[in-house]
Amino acid sequence: MSQVVFITGASSGFGEACARRFAESGRPLLLAARSLDKLQQLADALKGSSPVHVAALDVTDSDSIEQFFSKLPAEFSQIHTLVNNAGLALGMEPAYAASLEDWETMINTNVTGLVRVTREVLPGMVQRNNGHIINIGSTAGNWPYPGGNVYCATKSFVQQFSRALRSDLLGKQIRVTNIEPGMAETNFSIVRMKGDEAKADGVYQGTKPLVAEDIAEIIHWVTSIPSHININTMEIMPVCQGWGPLAVNRDMES
Repeated sequence: MSQVVFITGASSGFGEACARRFAESGRPLLLAARSLDKLQQLADALKGSSPVHVAALDVTDSDSIEQFFSKLPAEFSQIHTLVNNAGLALGMEPAYAASLEDWETMINTNVTGLVRVTREVLPGMVQRNNGHIINIGSTAGNWPYPGGNVYCATKSFVQQFSRALRSDLLGKQIRVTNIEPGMAETNFSIVRMKGDEAKADGVYQGTKPLVAEDIAEIIHWVTSIPSHININTMEIMPVCQGWGPLAVNRDMES
C-alpha cells in the first residue's frame, strides 16, 4: 500500500484533524496514540474513506515503540508521510517553581519520543528514496514567554532537529517540514492546565484562535505540492496574535 500517512497523537487535536483531512484524499492511515478506544472511534468514523490501521503507542516508552513497529501489518509498513504530532505542554510556573516531573514528561514526549519514532521510520524512507517528515513545532520554539521554559526549549529542539534532518537528507527525495502553530484552540491548554477548563478557556478569551482543522489543512497542503518543493518551516498565527515589545523590568534599584 503506497502513500501511507503515519500520525502520532492521532486521537485528538491536530492529529485527529490531520487524520480526517488525509482521509478525504483517500490516503491510507496509520494512526497511533495512547488511547486505543479513541483511535478506534476515529477509525470507525473514517470507514469507507481510507484504509485505516490503529494501534496504541506511547512515544515516551521505548518498549511501546518497539512493539508498535514490530506488529505493523505489511500493507502499512512502508510509511511515506510521518506526522510527528504527539506532544504536550505542562504547567505555566516560572522555572524556579516548575515541576521537574512535568519538565521530564515534556522532554520525553516532545524530544525523545519524536526522535525515536523518526529513527524507526527514516531508514525505510531512505531505502525507498521517498517520503516526507512533518514535525509539529510551535511559535514557542522561536519566541519565549514567561512560564514557557522547558516547553519552549523542546520546540526549539524540534526546529533545529528538522533543519539537521534536511542537511542529512540532501540529495535524497525526502522532504522535511517543521510546522509552527501559534495560539490554537484544541485540548492543548486543558492538558497544560491539568484539566482546569476555566484556566484553559481564559487563554482564548476575546480571541479568534487557530483551530485544529486550520493546521490540518496546512499540513495536507505541504504534502500535496509538487515533490521537488520542500517547505522547510511554516510559522502560523491567528490574526489576533502578534509580537510585543521586549519585556523590561523598571523596578530595579540603582
